[in-house]
Amino acid sequence: MDSTELLRKSPFSLDQAAIDWVMATKAAMTAEERVGQLFVFHSMGKDPSELARLAALKPAGITRTFSADLDHEAAFVDAMQGAAQVPMFVSADLEGSRMSLAVGTEVPNPLALAAVNDAKASRSISRIMAEEARAIGINWSFTPVIDINHAFRSAIVATRGFGSQVDVIEAQALAQITEFQAAGIAATVKHWPGEGYDDRDQHLLTTINPLARSDWEATFGRLYRAAIAQGVMSVMSAHIALPSYILSQYPDAGVEAYRPACISKALNLDLLRGELGFNGLIVSDATPMAGFGSWASREEMLPEVIENGCDIILFSRDAEADVTLIAAAVADGRISAERLDQALTRVLGLKAWAGLHKGAEKVNRAALARPENKAAALAVTQRAPTLVKDVKGLLPLSVAKHKRVLVVTSGIIVPFFSHAIPFDLPDMLKAEGFEVTLHTPGLVPLAKDYDLMLYLFGEETLLTRGRIFLDWLKITGNFGAAMARHWHEIPTLMVSFGYPYYLYDAPRAPAYVNAYATMPSMQKAVVECLMGRAAWNPNSPVDAFCGLPDARY
Repeated sequence: MDSTELLRKSPFSLDQAAIDWVMATKAAMTAEERVGQLFVFHSMGKDPSELARLAALKPAGITRTFSADLDHEAAFVDAMQGAAQVPMFVSADLEGSRMSLAVGTEVPNPLALAAVNDAKASRSISRIMAEEARAIGINWSFTPVIDINHAFRSAIVATRGFGSQVDVIEAQALAQITEFQAAGIAATVKHWPGEGYDDRDQHLLTTINPLARSDWEATFGRLYRAAIAQGVMSVMSAHIALPSYILSQYPDAGVEAYRPACISKALNLDLLRGELGFNGLIVSDATPMAGFGSWASREEMLPEVIENGCDIILFSRDAEADVTLIAAAVADGRISAERLDQALTRVLGLKAWAGLHKGAEKVNRAALARPENKAAALAVTQRAPTLVKDVKGLLPLSVAKHKRVLVVTSGIIVPFFSHAIPFDLPDMLKAEGFEVTLHTPGLVPLAKDYDLMLYLFGEETLLTRGRIFLDWLKITGNFGAAMARHWHEIPTLMVSFGYPYYLYDAPRAPAYVNAYATMPSMQKAVVECLMGRAAWNPNSPVDAFCGLPDARY
């Protein structure tokens, strides 16, 4: 189809004025500007040269990691847009919890929303996220995640996705797409062609979707078709292979069956665009990831991102070098004129859909972290903590029965930080009147000293974790202590604020709670439930027992 027809069709559905802007803007671009529009770079911090760097590179946009310094962030976004000849994408991973906007309202992550499993509540949270994102200048989100948490050992899917049930994932994702796009935030479904059956992390290697074609159609095919029918604006093509599809088309494909989707013409153009009928923008997943870099050299692969179906290259370790590489590939034909034009049309089309052809809006500080949004988010968060088991009737807690509490924890693990963050929950318990002791290596728990042993785990499924498990040696500090189980003498409770599968490593733990997110408001929600002032959520969005029959007892 020609460019005008492409822009008239869903999901762009542009009017004539917007189409005219796309065509005129594209026609006026220099060769340098055309190459720049194929990139979205990462941006964070307060480097005074950042604005000049972006002005020189002329990218389609940035993914901004927002700090809590509202004055700086607002000034940065406004200055960047003011200097841009073509208004820029400002994108983010709006995934909630620790990925909530630092200048906005703290909201639950996808797994917590799946646990609540209330479309009205999810739409409320999505509405808050979209309203505040738009207020700080964001116009594109790399969410929702529609991966299926089938492999419980997956350290990358669990809390980022909506659980393991396709019906729930579909309902939650469609609610988020609807609210985001109603607010002018382009939604992105990821990670094409589907993650969650391989328990490895594509940040560390190219992962594989092992499903047979019919099984893929019943799961991921269903989810992507539903999102496309809903009008989702973009799809993130990931460093994930789908060998069943490739082999169905090319039986002798050999290693090419395991080519990552981000550089696969078959998966992007034949399957996603051809068979599923997606007309929106395809963005690659982050190209510094090992799932990309482990396949072949960057010089070989980067042009293939565009030529084989993606419209945007996401992130670079060396932006100037990558721009030079793509400029050379355009000049020598490795990126065809047809693919370049299609990519530019969709990039500018998405900008026009977001209203950027009318000029970027100024940051609206008044819409950020409003009291009513905080109250609404807290109300949903309070509904998420799930009591998975309590076989000895430990709960609720009381100061009279459980005054002396021994807390065992390695803290909250955030991949972006070099050290663990302490939990707020011990101080919350102290405020309730409990005497709280933090376990240290060498401390021997004895029943005469403690009325409750409380394990706190704080590891959400973010990037490059490899594996998440209950590391007894790490939390106890001694190989002998790692083998000791004290719950026969001391009442014991385990609470996970993140990865929901620790019962795999402690199936006989007598009491276990999943709370999905490490943010302070979720910790407060758990305390309310522990004290009996709020009801536990009985719904689990995943099999917290990991298929182990003994873990239920």
